[in-house]
Amino acid sequence: YRSMLEIGCGTGLDLLHFGETHPGVRIAGIDISVGMHQIAKDRIQREKLTNVKVEKAGVDEVEALFGRNQFDMVYVFFGALNTVKNLRAAANALDRVVVPGGVLVLSFVNRHYIAGMLIELIKLRFRSAFSRLKPEWGGYSPARHLPSRCYTPAEINKAFHAFELKKRKGYSILHPAWYYHRLNHLTRRFSRYLWKADMALNKTPVWQFGEYALFVFQKPDDFRQ
Repeated sequence: YRSMLEIGCGTGLDLLHFGETHPGVRIAGIDISVGMHQIAKDRIQREKLTNVKVEKAGVDEVEALFGRNQFDMVYVFFGALNTVKNLRAAANALDRVVVPGGVLVLSFVNRHYIAGMLIELIKLRFRSAFSRLKPEWGGYSPARHLPSRCYTPAEINKAFHAFELKKRKGYSILHPAWYYHRLNHLTRRFSRYLWKADMALNKTPVWQFGEYALFVFQKPDDFRQ
C-alpha cells in the first residue's frame, strides 16, 4: 500500500508503528477527541515522522480534509465506527476517499456478545448484560458515557453494500474479552486452546457472536463516480 488512513487513531500508537515500519507509505489518522489528537500529534513530531499526519476530525470530514480517491487502505481498530451516528453515511464517506480497488479493514464491537451477556447475568448485572441491545450503548468505561451503537454483521454488510466482502472474522467468542481481567487470569493456562476454539468457530455461524467482528471490504475496480 502507498497510502493509509486510520479512523479513530487515539494516541497514535498504530500511526507511529506503521510510520516507522513503512517509511515510504503516506499515513494519515483522524480522531474526534481534542486530547487524543494532541497526544498523537506530539508523538509524531517527537519521532520526526514526515510521512505521518493526524487531524482532529470525524468520518464525515475525511473527503474535505484529504480529497477523493486518496487512500489504498482505510483501517479501524477497536470499533471507532461504533461511535458514528449513521453507519451508512460513514460507509459512503469512506467510499469517496478510498481508491478503486482499495481496501477497508474494519473492526466493530458486536451487538450480540453472547458469552459476555452470560457472564454479566451470572454476576447479576442485568443492565450490563443487555446494554448493547439498546439504541445507544455507553461504551466500556463505567465512569464516562460514550454515545455508541453496537451493530450486527447483517447491519454492517448492509451499510457497506457498495463494497465487496473479502473476509470476516469473530474474536473473543469463547476466549474472554480483554476487560475480563480476573477471568483471563483464571483461564490463562487454557488461553491458547480458547483461541484455537475461537478460530474453529469462525467456520460456523457462531463467529458473529463474539466481542468483536473484523471485516475486510474492497472497493470494486470498476467503481463509477
